[in-house]
Amino acid sequence: MTRRRIIIVDDHPLFRAALRQTLAGGDATVSVEEAGDLSTLSAALDADRDCDLVLLDLNMPGVRGFSGLLLLRAQYPDIPVMIISAVEDGTVVRRAFELGAAGYLHKSVGPTEIRRAIETVLSGEVFVPAGTTLGGEDDHTALMKRLSTLTPQQVRVLMMLSDGLMNKQIAYELSISEATVKAHVSAILQKLDVDSRTQAVIAASRIEEGQFEALFSTSGDKV
Repeated sequence: MTRRRIIIVDDHPLFRAALRQTLAGGDATVSVEEAGDLSTLSAALDADRDCDLVLLDLNMPGVRGFSGLLLLRAQYPDIPVMIISAVEDGTVVRRAFELGAAGYLHKSVGPTEIRRAIETVLSGEVFVPAGTTLGGEDDHTALMKRLSTLTPQQVRVLMMLSDGLMNKQIAYELSISEATVKAHVSAILQKLDVDSRTQAVIAASRIEEGQFEALFSTSGDKV
């Protein structure tokens, strides 16, 4: 009997418990684990990378927007990630897929739909919520693709830049040298096709519809 390992990442214990019961209740082929944050998830995956699916909430402490999805797709590219979120905005759903999500599930759906979505993704297909039209590429798609090329460490550096940390502070937090931080920042600017730290921060913090207009209108600054 092949067991399928699923990890739920959500900071609400009651929701995790309810979802776990929905997925594993009476099914001996499913092994469901829980993580309250990305650090716990990373520890679980580093200990055993044999995982069939990660269910990730977009909004958790220490995670802004798609930063958690970006980090997971960069660090564990072979593990499918399905977003499960209370956010039902079609643009947010679309951006999640552009960043590599294998599916998007609204928290408002019932157990039957949850199981159907999970089975769809576990079978190797993509699950798109009912009523959602992904459509073709738009002016923002290219930026999402550039963001998805960042390495795990570059994602971390970019998020810290977004928090206003200076190179010295980032170096301390990541236990690396300032020269390494500068190298990461330079690589981030190149990958995002921007000229300054400020533009990179805007790209990271405004990755939803209507927030891209200022991306290329900010004055430059030093790495």
